[in-house]
Amino acid sequence: MLVAFNKPYRVLSQFTDENGRQTLSNFINIKKIYSIGRLDYDSEGLMLLTDDGQLKNKLANPKHKVDKVYLVQVEGIAKKSELDQLKKGVNLKDGRAQAVNVKMLLKQPAFVWKREPAIRQRKNSPTSWVEITINEGRNRQVRRMMANVGLPVLRLIRLSIGDYKLDGLSLGTYNIL
Repeated sequence: MLVAFNKPYRVLSQFTDENGRQTLSNFINIKKIYSIGRLDYDSEGLMLLTDDGQLKNKLANPKHKVDKVYLVQVEGIAKKSELDQLKKGVNLKDGRAQAVNVKMLLKQPAFVWKREPAIRQRKNSPTSWVEITINEGRNRQVRRMMANVGLPVLRLIRLSIGDYKLDGLSLGTYNIL
């Protein structure tokens, strides 16, 4: 079984929490499935869950280099030089990280849902949207890469994992694929 879930902001990528925060169990009532990788508590978007260990390994193991695409709202206006640096690679504390692809978007995509609570808005500080593809998946990797080039992340939404896409899946809902 493979399940695609559109994880809301401030939901843990696990089924239990000792601190009473929202978890996957608040949205998914399927037994004996496990997340394929994680998505940070403060990130949103596509999560895949399965009961198939081989599929989990194929999609999550870094040696398979599965592309993951993220939509990122950053503080400030992203410059070509910053995006080029992400493609060339940046040095993080846990080693070098390199984007497979990066592109600047002219505006917020129409499909992006309203987030609760909304991101902070500063009157004199514009924001911009970037789409970045990576094929690793280290802890908070996209956030750390963006910060490394001077683009602090305000919002991060995963759009796809390999061939599996978020495509129209409503926030907080899942589909069995």
